[in-house]
Amino acid sequence: MTYIVTENCIRCKYTDCVEVCPVDCFYEGPNFLVIHPDECIDCGLCEPECPAEAILHEDDLSPEQDQFYKINAELAEVWPNITERKPPLDDAEEWNGTPDKLKYLER
Repeated sequence: MTYIVTENCIRCKYTDCVEVCPVDCFYEGPNFLVIHPDECIDCGLCEPECPAEAILHEDDLSPEQDQFYKINAELAEVWPNITERKPPLDDAEEWNGTPDKLKYLER
Protein backbone atom coordinates (compact mmCIF):
# COMPACT_ATOMS: atom_id res chain seq x y z
CA MET A 1 0.00 0.00 0.00
CA THR A 2 1.13 3.53 -0.67
CA TYR A 3 0.29 7.19 -0.52
CA ILE A 4 -0.07 9.08 -3.79
CA VAL A 5 0.46 12.73 -4.70
CA THR A 6 -2.56 13.97 -6.61
CA GLU A 7 -3.48 16.84 -8.91
CA ASN A 8 -3.64 19.67 -6.40
CA CYS A 9 0.16 19.51 -5.97
CA ILE A 10 0.63 20.65 -9.58
CA ARG A 11 1.90 24.24 -9.71
CA CYS A 12 2.07 24.38 -5.89
CA LYS A 13 4.81 21.87 -4.97
CA TYR A 14 4.79 22.36 -1.24
CA THR A 15 7.54 20.19 0.24
CA ASP A 16 6.45 19.98 3.89
CA CYS A 17 5.73 16.29 3.25
CA VAL A 18 9.30 15.55 2.21
CA GLU A 19 10.66 16.63 5.56
CA VAL A 20 8.73 13.99 7.52
CA CYS A 21 9.21 11.00 5.21
CA PRO A 22 11.29 8.35 7.01
CA VAL A 23 12.22 6.52 3.78
CA ASP A 24 12.85 9.44 1.40
CA CYS A 25 10.39 8.23 -1.23
CA PHE A 26 9.56 11.65 -2.74
CA TYR A 27 10.76 12.71 -6.16
CA GLU A 28 10.74 16.21 -7.58
CA GLY A 29 9.77 17.52 -10.97
CA PRO A 30 9.54 21.10 -12.22
CA ASN A 31 6.10 21.80 -10.74
CA PHE A 32 4.99 18.61 -8.98
CA LEU A 33 6.16 16.02 -6.46
CA VAL A 34 5.54 12.28 -6.61
CA ILE A 35 5.85 9.36 -4.22
CA HIS A 36 7.54 6.18 -5.41
CA PRO A 37 4.85 3.56 -4.66
CA ASP A 38 7.40 0.76 -4.25
CA GLU A 39 9.37 2.74 -1.65
CA CYS A 40 6.49 4.16 0.42
CA ILE A 41 6.03 2.24 3.68
CA ASP A 42 2.43 3.42 4.18
CA CYS A 43 3.28 5.28 7.41
CA GLY A 44 0.95 8.20 6.66
CA LEU A 45 3.22 10.90 8.08
CA CYS A 46 3.18 12.91 4.85
CA GLU A 47 -0.57 13.21 4.36
CA PRO A 48 -1.35 15.69 7.18
CA GLU A 49 1.73 17.77 6.35
CA CYS A 50 0.55 18.73 2.86
CA PRO A 51 -0.91 22.28 2.90
CA ALA A 52 -2.64 21.55 -0.43
CA GLU A 53 -4.18 18.28 0.84
CA ALA A 54 -2.81 16.67 -2.31
CA ILE A 55 -1.59 13.42 -0.72
CA LEU A 56 -4.04 10.55 -0.42
CA HIS A 57 -3.82 6.89 0.43
CA GLU A 58 -4.23 4.78 -2.68
CA ASP A 59 -7.43 3.29 -1.22
CA ASP A 60 -8.93 6.78 -0.98
CA LEU A 61 -8.37 7.81 -4.60
CA SER A 62 -11.54 8.68 -6.48
CA PRO A 63 -12.00 7.19 -9.97
CA GLU A 64 -10.81 10.51 -11.42
CA GLN A 65 -7.65 10.38 -9.28
CA ASP A 66 -6.75 6.76 -10.08
CA GLN A 67 -4.48 7.90 -12.93
CA PHE A 68 -2.19 9.53 -10.36
CA TYR A 69 -0.99 6.13 -9.12
CA LYS A 70 0.50 5.49 -12.55
CA ILE A 71 1.79 9.07 -12.85
CA ASN A 72 3.57 8.80 -9.47
CA ALA A 73 5.11 5.44 -10.39
CA GLU A 74 6.33 6.58 -13.81
CA LEU A 75 7.75 9.94 -12.78
CA ALA A 76 9.47 8.57 -9.66
CA GLU A 77 11.59 6.48 -12.00
CA VAL A 78 12.93 9.52 -13.89
CA TRP A 79 12.84 12.48 -11.49
CA PRO A 80 15.49 13.10 -8.81
CA ASN A 81 14.90 12.19 -5.19
CA ILE A 82 14.14 15.06 -2.82
CA THR A 83 14.90 14.73 0.89
CA GLU A 84 14.82 18.30 2.22
CA ARG A 85 12.11 20.91 2.40
CA LYS A 86 12.27 23.75 -0.13
CA PRO A 87 10.10 26.83 -0.60
CA PRO A 88 6.92 26.21 -2.63
CA LEU A 89 6.55 27.68 -6.09
CA ASP A 90 6.15 31.46 -6.04
CA ASP A 91 2.47 31.42 -7.00
CA ALA A 92 1.54 28.26 -5.06
CA GLU A 93 -1.16 29.96 -3.00
CA GLU A 94 -2.88 31.19 -6.15
CA TRP A 95 -2.90 27.67 -7.64
CA ASN A 96 -3.89 25.80 -4.47
CA GLY A 97 -7.40 24.46 -5.02
CA THR A 98 -7.58 25.26 -8.72
CA PRO A 99 -9.36 22.42 -10.55
CA ASP A 100 -8.20 20.67 -13.73
CA LYS A 101 -4.46 21.24 -13.29
CA LEU A 102 -3.25 18.02 -14.93
CA LYS A 103 -2.74 19.87 -18.22
CA TYR A 104 -0.10 22.00 -16.45
CA LEU A 105 2.01 19.05 -15.27
CA GLU A 106 5.57 19.50 -16.55
CA ARG A 107 7.19 16.15 -17.08
